[in-house]
Amino acid sequence: MLDRLTGMQVFVRVAALGGLSAAARSLNMSPTLATKHIAALEERLGVKLLHRSTRRLTLTEAGRRYLDGVEKILADVDEVEASAGAGADRVEVRGTLRINAPLSFGYLVLAPLMVEFSKLHPAISVDLGLNDRVVDLIEEGWDVALRIGQLKDTSMVARKLADCRMVVCAAPSYLAEHGTPTSVAALAGHNCLGYTLSRPLGTDRWTFGAAGEVTVPITGNMRASNGDALLAAAVAGHGVTYQPTFLVADALKSGQLVPLVLDHAPIELHGIFSVFPANRRQPAKVRAFVDFLVEKFAPEPAWDRDLQAVLASEGR
Repeated sequence: MLDRLTGMQVFVRVAALGGLSAAARSLNMSPTLATKHIAALEERLGVKLLHRSTRRLTLTEAGRRYLDGVEKILADVDEVEASAGAGADRVEVRGTLRINAPLSFGYLVLAPLMVEFSKLHPAISVDLGLNDRVVDLIEEGWDVALRIGQLKDTSMVARKLADCRMVVCAAPSYLAEHGTPTSVAALAGHNCLGYTLSRPLGTDRWTFGAAGEVTVPITGNMRASNGDALLAAAVAGHGVTYQPTFLVADALKSGQLVPLVLDHAPIELHGIFSVFPANRRQPAKVRAFVDFLVEKFAPEPAWDRDLQAVLASEGR
């Protein structure tokens, strides 16, 4: 008889990845065995859980109902096993932790921290997904996501990890050739590198002031959907960029970029948050990860703490 709990794990992974082969690979089993687990579940329940097409597996209505309950069961099993295996003094968290984060933040900040996190929690295996779109945690099977800026999804529980400060900057070579703007209005005369995924930092206007009360038109001959690409262009002397300090801190400290002192402060992007579905109990592995980040970023994240002297020298 096939193990029922393993069948649940296979089903959850199929729902997240959309295919039996991908689910089987992620669980280190053969596609044939994964197929048998799904067939055994459907036979036991007496319903079809998945619609099968030539390209993708999707959930039936019964499958969606079953998925919600199974995810809660598996989270409870993980936590019970962690508690039982750790003894009375310490709960050892374990299992696979699926984290989604913005590309630049994940690459520059999060990935280096995973070494320390893994040493603290060796029984946790991390699956880190990096992209700049807003993912559906439940539909795509993520345990936790990190998001930057204003949160619009009220179905999520959020915990603030750090502030997200912004800075306008350019390379010394660009400023030597084109002059240094001292007001936000003067940015209209410069080549501004626009970020296509953000309205406040966009391709035709930039927003300033703590509450975003000042908006100025900008133009430029390059735009991108990724902050690293804009950073590289700015360092090469291509134009002015408006970026989070976590992204440009190293370039500012090395002198590759110079912060601009303007007549209005940069907008405040609300912060950097961890988010988690409100209709689920937060698993121990997620709590351990979020607590770890809160501790690492308190009272101020390293990139801002080390940047204060640079900004102060420019009169900011």
